[in-house]
Amino acid sequence: MLRALDLAEALDEGDITPQAVLELCAEAIAAREAELGCFEHLDLDRARILAARRPKGPLGGLPVGMKDIIETAAMPTAYGVPAYRDNRPVADAPIVVMTEDAGGIVPGKTVTTELAFLNPPKTRNPHDPRRTPGGSSSGSAAAVAAGMLPLAFGSQTSGSVIRPASFCGVAAMKPSYRLLPISGVKPFAPLLDTLGLMGARVADVAFGLEAITGRPLRVDGQDFGTPTFGVTRMPFAGSAEPEAEAALRQAIHALGKAGASVVDVTLDDRFAAAHDAQRTISLYEAAQHLAFEHRRHPEALSPTLRAALDEGRAIPVAAFDAARSIANKARKATHALFEPIDVLLTYAAPGPAPLADTTGDPRFNRLVTLLGLPAVNVPGCRTDDGLPVGLQVVAAFGDDQRALAAAAFLERALAATSAA
Repeated sequence: MLRALDLAEALDEGDITPQAVLELCAEAIAAREAELGCFEHLDLDRARILAARRPKGPLGGLPVGMKDIIETAAMPTAYGVPAYRDNRPVADAPIVVMTEDAGGIVPGKTVTTELAFLNPPKTRNPHDPRRTPGGSSSGSAAAVAAGMLPLAFGSQTSGSVIRPASFCGVAAMKPSYRLLPISGVKPFAPLLDTLGLMGARVADVAFGLEAITGRPLRVDGQDFGTPTFGVTRMPFAGSAEPEAEAALRQAIHALGKAGASVVDVTLDDRFAAAHDAQRTISLYEAAQHLAFEHRRHPEALSPTLRAALDEGRAIPVAAFDAARSIANKARKATHALFEPIDVLLTYAAPGPAPLADTTGDPRFNRLVTLLGLPAVNVPGCRTDDGLPVGLQVVAAFGDDQRALAAAAFLERALAATSAA
């Protein structure tokens, strides 16, 4: 994988040029894109022109992928639907402008599932092409894992950043709700939709987010002390597969050896109710915001998505409002939850990547997304046959740097135990 922070430092020192970095990406794309299908649209010629101009800013010319629900004026935005294949937005989404202002280059649009829902896309997992990369940010996770991009944006309504990152073995962050601007991104459920960033390591994601947002989020070269981790298995979300449980136990062991405090945390009935409420909010809002596609062009949608939108249309307003009230109570309850701990540690996904006829289950991500909390996927664990299994680190709302710092601590602890 390409390490964004290392490349940015080399660019700053003049040890490598933006053109050379882009060619590293181009070589990986040439080697594996036909097999993996990470891109919906790719324009390396345009990227080469931009790289030759030596972009200014902290990214210094680093290529950054954009999930194909993020609107771009220079490239089509198809939202994962063939009917939109030639759709040309009139303006870039704010996150695209922010990325380019920071010195990033957008060489292409990464594959999304259909309108960012569950229908499996063409993209395959770089670790085993028979398996899914996850969804809906499928192309972004696979492209970073395959060394095609050092950074790539995805979006999450249930688990669409953290789960693909876990399946593909990359680091990723879903920041606090609305830390990144969501306008110019095809909505699914605006009360939940959140942009996120993927990279090779936690430090790369933190660097990228600081460069693009201007917020103090970097964690490299800093001592944040030894965090206290609260472990929860979210029993109301269902059981984890043995591989995910093994990864969680490996993380707890590694943290103990690194000197961190690890305590068990029980999430009470307010959080269980909020977990269930997430689906109501998601489907109700999806039925509203995808009403044009659902009513005017239902034949262009998969049966899976049509059924979900039908279900969303049938949800009474009173049920939606009740779900919002449940969510608000759970959000208030998080204030006390984080008083004795710095972060929560839990599963990032139910297990390793399943076969490619599904995008996997977001059940361990729904609650965190609903609560709007910052979450980081930490890579470093693998199954006996080499498939990645991530771990999810979650912090209080607005405490994004703490989430990244604790995630980086865990990443180092896992690496230390693996090397021992």
